[in-house]
Amino acid sequence: MDWDKLRVFHAVADAGSFTHAGEELGLSQSAVSRQVSALETDLHVQLFHRHARGLILTEQGEMLYRTAHEVFTKLASAKTRLMDSKEKPSGELRITTTIGLGTSWLTPRISEFVELYPDISVQILLVDQELDLSMREADVAIRLRRPTQPDLIQRKLFTVHYHTYASPDYLKRYGTPREVSDLDHHKILTFGTPPAYLGTINWLESAGLENGHTRRPALQINNVSGLHRATSMGLGIAALPDYIVGKDTSLVQLLSDLEMPSFETYFVYAEELKDSKRLAVFRDFIVSQAKQWSF
Repeated sequence: MDWDKLRVFHAVADAGSFTHAGEELGLSQSAVSRQVSALETDLHVQLFHRHARGLILTEQGEMLYRTAHEVFTKLASAKTRLMDSKEKPSGELRITTTIGLGTSWLTPRISEFVELYPDISVQILLVDQELDLSMREADVAIRLRRPTQPDLIQRKLFTVHYHTYASPDYLKRYGTPREVSDLDHHKILTFGTPPAYLGTINWLESAGLENGHTRRPALQINNVSGLHRATSMGLGIAALPDYIVGKDTSLVQLLSDLEMPSFETYFVYAEELKDSKRLAVFRDFIVSQAKQWSF
């Protein structure tokens, strides 16, 4: 089986189209299509159903993709071990976390790590959905919940606490809520459609209400940095995590006696990377940063 054709097939199956796979591989759409067609001819099977809206793997294509994906995953793991056999930590390190935590907490700290270890090429992947570490979609993750997969090594970093905030300008115009029932008469800002594991961050929509009743938010933004900005601009009241507010003295904390959502944050990586030097130095660095961070 031709290795180059298999590599192109794997990229197409991942991307779902010849065009997107070509962009990833640096090949033209026609060149990618020819490689896949040639592989189908070599194997005497159809690997994709071709539709106007994209490509769908056939049963034979699914079988080949699973095998190819396993091979490429093992090769990536072998590359990791080879890179880590050197004395100095080096190679690529892909870190994933949520958009809010990555933007506000991780990114400002990563420059020090890059300076300490210039031979490590860092890639930060910010998505609110959890990438599959066992399938090498990323090397390490900082997650806002304890992982349940048995093949992942985990270490608790810190607890993220949420509090209710508004700007002085908003409170001047609409008054200050003294108890949770006062929220019924205020503009509520919430996170639009959070992942299931972050569902409680929209606590303000239902706080103090019974029988499934909720408050209609005046504005929803599916980004915690955007919520922080909107709150600072006086658009309403929002529940914000301590890592995004930081030392922002322009916001006023409200209803401080109420219990708000919190999330345990974990440093997570696949067991096969436990001997990785570059992962070890990053783990030590991020644990140190977590200890230094004051809420």
